[in-house]
Amino acid sequence: MSDWTSRACLRIIPRLDIKGPNVVKGVHLEGLRIVGKPEIMAPAYYQAGADELVYMDIVASLYGRNNLLEIVERTAGEIQVPLTVGGGVRSIEDIRRLLRVGADKVAINTAAVKRPEFVSEAARLFGSQCIVLSIEAKAKGPSRWEALTDNGRERTGLDALDWARRGAELGAGEILLTSVDREGTQKGFDLELTALVSRAVPVPVIACGGAGSTGDILAVVREGAADAVCLASILHYRTKSIREIKSDLHVSGMKVRQDELSIAR
Repeated sequence: MSDWTSRACLRIIPRLDIKGPNVVKGVHLEGLRIVGKPEIMAPAYYQAGADELVYMDIVASLYGRNNLLEIVERTAGEIQVPLTVGGGVRSIEDIRRLLRVGADKVAINTAAVKRPEFVSEAARLFGSQCIVLSIEAKAKGPSRWEALTDNGRERTGLDALDWARRGAELGAGEILLTSVDREGTQKGFDLELTALVSRAVPVPVIACGGAGSTGDILAVVREGAADAVCLASILHYRTKSIREIKSDLHVSGMKVRQDELSIAR
């Protein structure tokens, strides 16, 4: 892994966790509260300079289905950046449907844990660039994390670092790495977790969980070696806007995608 100064532009990716028709947000993936509507928030984040977007149906695995097809189709017509969709993706046909209605990438977690070959089958059919392995990691001791499924509800017994390595070997093109312990807290990313995973896999790692300031984002790139950051609370609660974040990062010497919308002048 090259050092952060020589990398491509850092990607700023708003994450919208969806339950039914609403965008919700919690802390540690619990205590969910409604924060808006995806059909309003997604275009607004796109217009504000988001580099990509993530939609996650957070109850899909619990109820055995993904309800995002209609929402994805509406959103895809209004944004011009890559859209990753996850939650309840358990078959090749599920992936095909999501890509058909406008998703650019599909994130898988529970189905991959249950049958790891699903990752390689999907990558072979659709290309690794379409397949994102979502890992929800919870600390289990010093420098140890367990991978969870079902939006942090179910333990797997899998070591998160080992699972990230295996996922990349199976063909996942990216790792979406969520720290359950930091998620929703705005107290900073888990830098050790992110650094260990980033340096263990040959694919980009998207750090998720804990961003509360531009300093947190700088730290997870410089110390955690993340290739992108997935943001929720900091944006949903208007702690910082994408425009402000990109401007701050630019001033700090971080490479970000610059346009008239995203860099405050």
